[in-house]
Amino acid sequence: MTTTALPAARFAVARQVADAVLFEGYVLYPYRASAAKNRLRWQFGVLVPPAWGPAHGEHSFQRTEVVMEPRGAATLAVELRFLHAQRRTVEEARPDGSFVTVPELHLPDRVLVPWDEGTEERVEMTVAVAELEEGEVSLPFVRPAREETETVLGADGREVGRLVRRTERADGVLRLRAEQLDVPYRAFKLTAVVENTSEWTPDAEGAAGADRDVVLPRSLVAAHLLMGLSAGSFLSMTDPPEWAKTSVATCANRHTWPVLAGEPGSSDVVLSSPIILEDHPGIAPESIGAMYDATEIDEILALRTAALTDQEKREARGTDARAAAVIDLAETMPPEVLERLHGAVRALREITDPGVPTPESFAELFDEDAVFKPDTPWWDPEHADPAGPARDRILIDGTSVGPGSRVVLRPGLRRTDAQDLFLQGATAQVEAVLHDVDGGVHLAVTVEGDPGADIRREQGRFLYFQPDEVAPLEGA
Repeated sequence: MTTTALPAARFAVARQVADAVLFEGYVLYPYRASAAKNRLRWQFGVLVPPAWGPAHGEHSFQRTEVVMEPRGAATLAVELRFLHAQRRTVEEARPDGSFVTVPELHLPDRVLVPWDEGTEERVEMTVAVAELEEGEVSLPFVRPAREETETVLGADGREVGRLVRRTERADGVLRLRAEQLDVPYRAFKLTAVVENTSEWTPDAEGAAGADRDVVLPRSLVAAHLLMGLSAGSFLSMTDPPEWAKTSVATCANRHTWPVLAGEPGSSDVVLSSPIILEDHPGIAPESIGAMYDATEIDEILALRTAALTDQEKREARGTDARAAAVIDLAETMPPEVLERLHGAVRALREITDPGVPTPESFAELFDEDAVFKPDTPWWDPEHADPAGPARDRILIDGTSVGPGSRVVLRPGLRRTDAQDLFLQGATAQVEAVLHDVDGGVHLAVTVEGDPGADIRREQGRFLYFQPDEVAPLEGA
């Protein structure tokens, strides 16, 4: 086992998404410590000391299990990333050279206030897959307590105060093991466990009545893993090949979720995240900062940020460096860049309908004068087959299903909305059978027993499931 760093270029795309996971909810609009929403932070991937977790409903570990197919003498590179919370206090300088703790310190461009900052931490290791076959490999790590002081200067260059940052000790361990699967291929179930092993207890340091604020500096915040094979591939947890479905179903992921990451189409990198993602997540190309992902809400957020008062901006800049960066970004954004945040259509999907050309690239859809080539565009209603009885019903398990049919809901693994999983086994009534331009079929349903079902029908607000996610109700 070695502790060398991961190859930066190979993990570049996955790291962009990992950065978004790392700082998810770090500081929210209006980016001030005084805002109520910024007083309850660090919600995702928090691994607390073992003595704290059970009594407070939080976890001290996370476990990732995924199926991999290594080739030859493959090695596995793993990077654990998390935030280590450090407490920042503000002290004002006195004429006698001493300092006193104050709730805020006013400067011309910002107002400094107490705040919990997050410093990025990494634990890296590389191990041969053959070594993992022989048994578990562990890498303990320690982040020691420390204290740092930053001098604060006034407009005239004189020392007016200081920031004192205190970080508590945090201990942890990263454990890896590989178990060969009973399949016709060389495949393994890879298990990666991240655990907070800090020996701190609520009784330590007279903290018997400690609250979460006392525990956070000793926790691994927003913990997640990047894993990569030097040769071989990982299997998708939501869309595995037929031979691996049983093996994938036995994988037990706790407090984290692994997805294929890296360049689209690649399968040698996995991001195991405390936030549910889909395979090959990516950062929108329109994104020019930490708060944008090319949806219309970003445009609203940018405009509201730019509309903050000067005093509010001073408070935001004094709250955190990342908040200051967001304020500066909103203030200096050119109009043409702001327009890009008004939502984005990524690309036209491949057209496969008979009679409509299938272009090799998006550019081929247009001629030199930017005129769409097909006589009837894919998005034109005239292109679709007219509705009729044959399209109002479909066969599911040999049963004709259409409006009025009763079905049992069985949300599939590809669902990324946890709310859908609560509907497992619920009965519903089919309201419509819908066909999209790509040939896909969707069932619009209302859940039986829903007191708002009549209102949903009037407003056309239904839940949507694909045919393989429902089963006809016997006798219906």
